[in-house]
Amino acid sequence: MTHHPARKSPPKPDSSRKIGLARALSKLGYCSRQQAFQLIRQGNVRLNGTTPKNPETPVRLGTDRIEVQGHALKPAEKICLMLHKPGGIITSTSDEKGRDTVYSLLPPDLSWLAPVGRLDKASEGLLLFTNDSEWNARVTNPGTHLDKTYHVQIAAIADSHLIESLERGVETERNETLRCKHARLLRTGEKNSWLELTLDEGKNRQIRRILDALGIEVLRLIRVSIGPLQLGDLPKSAHRPLTHAELAALNRAMHTS
Repeated sequence: MTHHPARKSPPKPDSSRKIGLARALSKLGYCSRQQAFQLIRQGNVRLNGTTPKNPETPVRLGTDRIEVQGHALKPAEKICLMLHKPGGIITSTSDEKGRDTVYSLLPPDLSWLAPVGRLDKASEGLLLFTNDSEWNARVTNPGTHLDKTYHVQIAAIADSHLIESLERGVETERNETLRCKHARLLRTGEKNSWLELTLDEGKNRQIRRILDALGIEVLRLIRVSIGPLQLGDLPKSAHRPLTHAELAALNRAMHTS
């Protein structure tokens, strides 16, 4: 069955505020800002009948006419979807080394979507995409303190001392003190354990760096939730739209954080 991403009515543009032309193409859902830079410099973008080559040329959305290769651009309907990212692919639009990216898992006919935050190559789980740049910025803003929960398999037998250390915090090689908001043991095997770790900040590779500072190898790392939004039983490599109820719950969580 084909899923259609949750859509919101396009907001009325603020015609009094100017933004750069490359950013305008991104906000209109046409392409990434990096791709917009290339299109503009190649002379493929017209603004009010002229062909500017400066990607920072000021634009009033909703007032100025923007065309790409002869087609006038209008605000795209807002799309917010979740992907169950598998390990081994990178969160990037393209890769100079030819590695698979998360975009290989999305339909090519969708309007331009940007990832909301990142998961590193080895990590798995819940990854959001949207063409709503302002919503993206809210979700990724550290000030919202949205909890992000991970299930982590480690090559060690976890005990209460480890759980306490994760919540108390450890000093990394960069002289930072990093900690988990919550940590608990899920299950233990003969040689490894599964932990549930919750963060309310999003520093780069935070969980891996905390466990590395403790001399513990990470075997798997799966993000299972962002705020109230759950990965649930979404199959690996699959995607689906956020429901209106999920969007509302996530927006409420950001508003009250």
